[in-house]
Amino acid sequence: MKKPPLAILFLITAVLAGCATPRRPAPVVDMATPVSGVRAPDAPGFYTVKKGDMLNRIALEFGQTTRDIVIWNNLTNPNDIQVDQVLRVLPPAGTAQTASVASGSGVDVRPLNGSGAGAAKTGPRGDKLPYSEAALAELQKPEGTTPVAAPPARVEAPKAVSKPVDTSPPEEENVGFIWPTEGRVTSSFDAGKKGIDIAGKSGQAVIASGSGKVMYAGSGIRGYGNLVIVKHTSNLLSAYAHNKTILVKEGQTVTRGEKIAEMGNSDSDSVKLHFEIRQQGKPVDPAKFLPGR
Repeated sequence: MKKPPLAILFLITAVLAGCATPRRPAPVVDMATPVSGVRAPDAPGFYTVKKGDMLNRIALEFGQTTRDIVIWNNLTNPNDIQVDQVLRVLPPAGTAQTASVASGSGVDVRPLNGSGAGAAKTGPRGDKLPYSEAALAELQKPEGTTPVAAPPARVEAPKAVSKPVDTSPPEEENVGFIWPTEGRVTSSFDAGKKGIDIAGKSGQAVIASGSGKVMYAGSGIRGYGNLVIVKHTSNLLSAYAHNKTILVKEGQTVTRGEKIAEMGNSDSDSVKLHFEIRQQGKPVDPAKFLPGR
């Protein structure tokens, strides 16, 4: 048998040697990418609507009024917000803030707790509050500034010593109250009642007893149902409870005799108007302010 040429043997040897050379592993490339569907954190001053959220709940959680949230986001219907809709929850730079019931108190800016349909409730803070100056301040907190990473703890102001209140209206504060509705007085003022009850029919007109500015209009105060509070002077307020329908908004100016609500039985066992006058935050007998019948 004829032997192959030397050049061919050398070529075959080189090929076999190359095949025997160990292969190096391919370099590991980090292909990690963000997980699809994970939402980025909300930008400061904004909040992304989750399933079950309600606008009034969002406003309360961020220390704002519902009216300001509507204005900042150009909403036409405050009850029509969508899941994943991004809302501004802090005022734009240079925007004038709405006057609040209690000035000078701190603002708690924090994200909503929880998510899903069970997280949002129609009542403030998950429950209705008792009628007090502190409750009104909680329902209408003053507007906040840009949130910081670690806000300082709120310092409680020392409580003022209560003093006896003179229930007679000062001359400069005699706003000329009139009866807020027609009907028979079924319950008179006493220390426990805090006002008077006037019986009537469902839908009957409830009018402003005096001129002033609507300080509160809503249903967040325990035991009062749909409630309207009008501020007449720095010391005098009037309250109209258990309404069927509220016809005014917070911040609106009303005149004496203007229709502000319709009588009903919200949070009550009968159709009636519960009417109060408060002087320096304390309930006083409306009979001392209303004209005789």
